[in-house]
Amino acid sequence: MVDYHANNQSSTGGAQMYMEPENDWDRDLLLDPAWEKQQRKTFTAWCNSHLRKSGTQIENIEEDFRDGLKLMLLLETIAGERLPKPERGKMRVHKINNVNKALDFIAGKGVKLVSIGAEEIVDGNAKMTLGMIWTIILRFAIQDISVEETSAKEGLLLWCQRKTAPYKNVNVQNFHISWKDGLAFNALIHRHRPDLIDYDSLRKDDPVTNLNNAFEVAEKHLDIPKMLDAEDIVGTLRPDEKAIMTYVSCFYHAFSGAQKAETAANRICKVLAVNQENEQMMEDYEKLASELLEWIRRTVPWLENRTQEKTVNDMQAKQEDFRDYRCVHKPPKVQEKCQLEISFNTLQTKLRLSNRPAFMPSEGRMVSDINGAWHTLEGAEKGYEEWILSEIRRLERLEHLAEKFHQKAAIHESWTDGKEAMLTQKDYETSTLSEVKALLRKHEAFESDLAAHQDRVEQIAAIAQELNELDYYDSAKVNARCQKICDQWDTLGAFTQSRKESLERTEKQLESIDELYLEYAKRAAPFNNWMEGAMEDLQDMFIVHNIEEIQGLITAHEQFKSTLAEANKEREAIQAIQAEVQKIAQSNGIKLSGANPYTTITPESIDGKWEKAMAMVPLRDTALQGELNKQNSNDTLRAKFATQANTVGAYIQAKMEEIGRISIEMNGTLEDQLTNLKEYQKTIMSYMPEINTLEGYHQLIQEALIFDNQYTSYTMEHLRVGWEQLLTTIARTINEVENQILTRDAKGITQEQLHEYRASFNHFDKDHSGALMAEEFKACLISLSYDVENEKQGESEFARIMSIVDPNGSGAVTFQAFIDFMSRETTDTDTADQVIASFKILAADKTFITAEELRRELPPDQAEYCIARMAPYTGADAAPGALDYMSFSTALYGESDL
Repeated sequence: MVDYHANNQSSTGGAQMYMEPENDWDRDLLLDPAWEKQQRKTFTAWCNSHLRKSGTQIENIEEDFRDGLKLMLLLETIAGERLPKPERGKMRVHKINNVNKALDFIAGKGVKLVSIGAEEIVDGNAKMTLGMIWTIILRFAIQDISVEETSAKEGLLLWCQRKTAPYKNVNVQNFHISWKDGLAFNALIHRHRPDLIDYDSLRKDDPVTNLNNAFEVAEKHLDIPKMLDAEDIVGTLRPDEKAIMTYVSCFYHAFSGAQKAETAANRICKVLAVNQENEQMMEDYEKLASELLEWIRRTVPWLENRTQEKTVNDMQAKQEDFRDYRCVHKPPKVQEKCQLEISFNTLQTKLRLSNRPAFMPSEGRMVSDINGAWHTLEGAEKGYEEWILSEIRRLERLEHLAEKFHQKAAIHESWTDGKEAMLTQKDYETSTLSEVKALLRKHEAFESDLAAHQDRVEQIAAIAQELNELDYYDSAKVNARCQKICDQWDTLGAFTQSRKESLERTEKQLESIDELYLEYAKRAAPFNNWMEGAMEDLQDMFIVHNIEEIQGLITAHEQFKSTLAEANKEREAIQAIQAEVQKIAQSNGIKLSGANPYTTITPESIDGKWEKAMAMVPLRDTALQGELNKQNSNDTLRAKFATQANTVGAYIQAKMEEIGRISIEMNGTLEDQLTNLKEYQKTIMSYMPEINTLEGYHQLIQEALIFDNQYTSYTMEHLRVGWEQLLTTIARTINEVENQILTRDAKGITQEQLHEYRASFNHFDKDHSGALMAEEFKACLISLSYDVENEKQGESEFARIMSIVDPNGSGAVTFQAFIDFMSRETTDTDTADQVIASFKILAADKTFITAEELRRELPPDQAEYCIARMAPYTGADAAPGALDYMSFSTALYGESDL
């Protein structure tokens, strides 16, 4: 017979046989018609199991391969490669050429064909054709079987023995007699698919039933075509080994494919679970960011509202609303902002650890956008608080000015009452000469009095103008009253000038008035005006903000009191003039009318006003002393606030420096560091009562309307910001350690490696900034044995590493980025190619996959996740409902878009 046992090339280059050559008894048996029949059936069915993938099949194994066309198609199907274009001619030479192309392809796969030529195949030599097909089966179906360092026939036999070992009445020792009763076939199926075979119902003495059961189940449920009839096996003393091996190899590939599919499904489930968790974190971040930005959007317009109020009480109510916002509404939002940053950093760390692209929030929801909005909010807060304080000052000033305006206006209106009637009367027409002279002198005294009142009118106008400039809510009423006073003042001026001219025309005919009365009137009028001014000053309201201002008022009041002695002398001199008038009248027997014709100011009125003014002096003393006590109390409150503020400020500064050192000099395991940091955080939070005490002092200061403090440079706003920064820094440091734990656990980094990385990082972080500049990072890599010296290749490698640890090109490398790089260098992660290969297994080597295949191989939720996101497959070989798993896999790793 012809020897057609196939050979292949080992990995070391020597020619090796696929199987050991069979003995002479086997070679003779090959001529047995029963064996040849079994081989025909088996090999034909095996070939058709592959040819049907290309839409064809064979009926007669030695006839249908004679022209070489289906032989070449068979090889292309099982090898997955293209052969040279076949020749379509019908001549013998065309057929030989086609068969030679197929034989050359087989030889190119390392198979040594012994005594098999194209002419024998073209001539329909059955033995040569069967030998060639057996060689193909050995190469493509049996050679790659490997079980525990055994391969090919021995590997397939060992696999069968392992899988059937637990089953009674099954003892696989070869590929002929051991399979004759059919139990071994049934055991293989039951081992992998117990739902298909009721093994306990099978009987060893009924081989035909056993074989038919196994062959029918395999054909129906495992897609293994029926290659032999039960009678063919039972009816021979020894079944054909090659036929049995071919049949069994189909079972091996069917079940090994199922195991690969399960492994592939598990890998995909793992990848999809990570992706679903990351997407949920992204959705949570987007929701929290949107809610926080919406709250800021609603709050900023309220803080920017500058609607003015009419009274100090109304503005203080706004101040109380603002204090409630700062103490009640804002603190939870500060926590939300901090949590948002922590969630964002944790998500980015998980994405890096799972080899996913970095998360980019939707437009306007980046951490920088939130920080920008927060900065705008805090700017609006500061502006709103300053505006409230300035408005309180303005309204307080307005109320003081308005009261002062109405007081001066009332005094002026009282003084002008009846003046127009006096100036318009015609009494001089019937008066004597002395009476006219008296009227003229009286008018001169009035003019002096009028000039003295000019200052008061100007003060009234100035106060009204200031009220307008400060936007006093009742400016219209003030303006109307001021305008009336000014108009009346102009009228009085015109009337005064008119009366003076009338008196002067009459004066030429009348005698002068008593000079003594005139002197009295001239001196009494200014003194009277001085007393009125003094009483007005003594009743004047005052507002001060510190001790220096009240002490200035007290000094001025003391100076005023020092002038009272001289004023009293002037009063006594005026009263002496009146006494002299009485003396002269009595001496000369003159009967006085009882009134000074030159003035309405009587000695009694002067004494009355003097006594009234003297009574006001101690009242003024009491009011000034009370205000001095109030300012001393305010100064004490300033000192209390300053002492507490200086203590809190120093504490915050010390803790900020301390946490900076802790973040650089942390020792022990990451869990110990995390525990210590959280205990440290609790220690910091225990200081909160001191902050609340300071807030209480600050509230008392605002209620006392204290606007400055010379004892401290700290403001409440400054300390609030420092406290919030301290809490945020601690939270960020804790989050950094938590991310290092995630990195360690995900990448399998030991505690010693982390300590080594930390020691190297800290050694080259000379300025303790928590980041390495480019040259510092290069020195650190060199210390860790990386070849990044200044040669061209080293510079290229360093540039590659920098693109990984510093993708934004900031020039600085953080410790987290350093850890991510070192862990990535030492561990393996899933890749897009691995996921694509897993999907390809599930799809039975197709370039697309169907929804049915996904639902069969994956859990329901993850199967639906894939179906919803996979794009339709548009290749030339697309089937109805085909899905593109390649673009889906690359999108998971950011290499394309979903």
